[in-house]
Amino acid sequence: MAAPDINTAVAYLQDEKSDAEVGPALILGDLDLTTDEFILDEVDIHIQANLEDELVKEALKTGVDLRQYSKQVETELQHIEQTSIKDYIKESQNIASLHNQITACDSILERIEGMLSGFQSDLSSISSEIQTLQQQSVSMSLRLKNRQAVRSQLSQLVDELVVPSIMISVILDSTVTEQDFLEQLHELNNKINFAKELSFRETLACADIQDIVDRLKIKAVSKIREFILQKIYSFRKPMTNYQIPQNTLLKYRFFYQFLLANERTVAKEIRDEYVDTMSKIYYSYFKSYSGRLLKVQPSLKSRNTIFTLGQRGAVLSPAELEGPILIPHAAQRGDCRYPYETLFRSQHYALLDNGCREFLFLSDFFMVAGNSALDLFNSVMGKTLSMFLKNMSTYVSDCYDSIAVFLCIHIILRFKAITAKRNVPALDRYWEAVLEMLWPRFELILEMNIQSIRNTDPQKLGVLDTRPHYITRRYAEFCSAIVSINQTFPNERTNALLGQLQIEVENFVLRMAAEFPSRRDQLIFLINNYDMMLGVLMERASDDSKEVEGFQQLLLARTQEFIEEILAPPFGGMISFVKESEALMEKGQLDKLKNDEVRITQLVRGFSSTWKQSVEALSQDVMRSFTNFKNGTSIIQGALTQLIQYYHGFHKILSQPTFRSLAARSELINLHHLMVECPSLRI
Repeated sequence: MAAPDINTAVAYLQDEKSDAEVGPALILGDLDLTTDEFILDEVDIHIQANLEDELVKEALKTGVDLRQYSKQVETELQHIEQTSIKDYIKESQNIASLHNQITACDSILERIEGMLSGFQSDLSSISSEIQTLQQQSVSMSLRLKNRQAVRSQLSQLVDELVVPSIMISVILDSTVTEQDFLEQLHELNNKINFAKELSFRETLACADIQDIVDRLKIKAVSKIREFILQKIYSFRKPMTNYQIPQNTLLKYRFFYQFLLANERTVAKEIRDEYVDTMSKIYYSYFKSYSGRLLKVQPSLKSRNTIFTLGQRGAVLSPAELEGPILIPHAAQRGDCRYPYETLFRSQHYALLDNGCREFLFLSDFFMVAGNSALDLFNSVMGKTLSMFLKNMSTYVSDCYDSIAVFLCIHIILRFKAITAKRNVPALDRYWEAVLEMLWPRFELILEMNIQSIRNTDPQKLGVLDTRPHYITRRYAEFCSAIVSINQTFPNERTNALLGQLQIEVENFVLRMAAEFPSRRDQLIFLINNYDMMLGVLMERASDDSKEVEGFQQLLLARTQEFIEEILAPPFGGMISFVKESEALMEKGQLDKLKNDEVRITQLVRGFSSTWKQSVEALSQDVMRSFTNFKNGTSIIQGALTQLIQYYHGFHKILSQPTFRSLAARSELINLHHLMVECPSLRI
């Protein structure tokens, strides 16, 4: 930037002076003097604009003459101008120096600009190089990552392709039971699978190890086959606890897995050999065991035992249900005999225990599940189960012991629940087959009993007796047995059949009672039989069972009728008078008996003189008539209670105004007090 010229500055100041001499000019705008019409409004606008000037405002405000004020301003401006020129001339050297400095600064800045331009160019080049380096770095990182991945896979491939010498020596020389053999067998299995995978990919390196891997596989298969077959053959030795070799096989279950994956023919051979061996072992064992059990079954010498439960129901208790099985030869030495249901329980608990264990072994060792496991189990146990069903069919077809059949049904129901709890479905079909065989037989026997009682002719049963009949006793024992057993697993069909049987027994008892000539003996027979059946039922069945409730009602009705019957001979006159009088009292016609003073007097005196002897005779007669002492005592108490009620009614009637003049009233006694005081009448 060049320094300003002095001459230029002086010219500038002169121009400023000439402007000052002229002074401030009023802005009047453009005046068109050629126009015919002068627009005054525009003149007003220009005048107004000039009046707005600050200097004009100040001059007008102070009242100064504008011309004089203009000259004053002009003089001041000239003075200022002269001063400024002097100052400018005085500082001309400094201004020239400043011009030179500015010129030098321009030169320096120009060089800096060149340097910065060079830096900018260099930085652009560096940025490009950095970007190139970044791209190269990313590319190198990707290549490194790919090489590492390839190296890892190649390293794994090399490791899998290499067959260690330790593997070869262990597979060839070690016994299969050693832990090293099992570990190297796992490694060999992995290499076999890896070699198969490489062969599918047509990897050339696979051919390097295929031969040695195949040889090791053949050797391992041979040793494993020999070991497992030896364990299976050991089952066939007499008195062998086959659970021990089974547990050993489970310990080496990977052997069969190895065979199944690498040599299916050998795996099938082992499986078939096991199935054949165990099928024969189970069949032989259970056939022998079932035959020996039948030798300790008692013969039924009396038909009564098939109607009585006794201690037979204990076979369903948890302690005995899952207790140890019977040892036949030990029972024979002790000359012990057991009912069929006990033998049935022992036989089927042995089946349950062995069946559950066998199913779990097959599922675990042979690695099967679902229907495959069930099919394999049936291959092992099918022959044994068929034998069981055949023996059961033979027994059931000729069995009339309904309690034994019913107990066997409930044994199966409980065993079925046990296998379900153990989550073993293998025996479900067998349980159902047994139940389908037992239920119809039980129902048939029950229907035969119902028909037998229905067809019974009382006249062909021999001498009549008021004591409980043996048929009703059999029914009571049988019904209580079935009801008590049926409470755990209720069956509506069984309840319906028991209801039919009860109806037929009630009808039979009525037919038998009708054979007695007197109503008194009929009632004694009915009460004795109802009481006996009720007592037996209440020992085993619950108090709210239909059978108990039905016989309670029958017993109560017949007992009340019998009480009326035995009170009639000694106290019939008084009882008739009381009933007749109470009926007339309800109608308000008691005066009709006012003329029966003789009859009433005889009743009062007769009762007072004979009631004690009559009651004693009645008590003795009742106790002789009923076999159950408790029942007889209850009847006597009921009879005395009824007698007191009748006598109170008699006393109440004679207390009416109609009989106030009756002389015999004074002979009435405190019967309740006398009965309490009389030792012979205390029960």
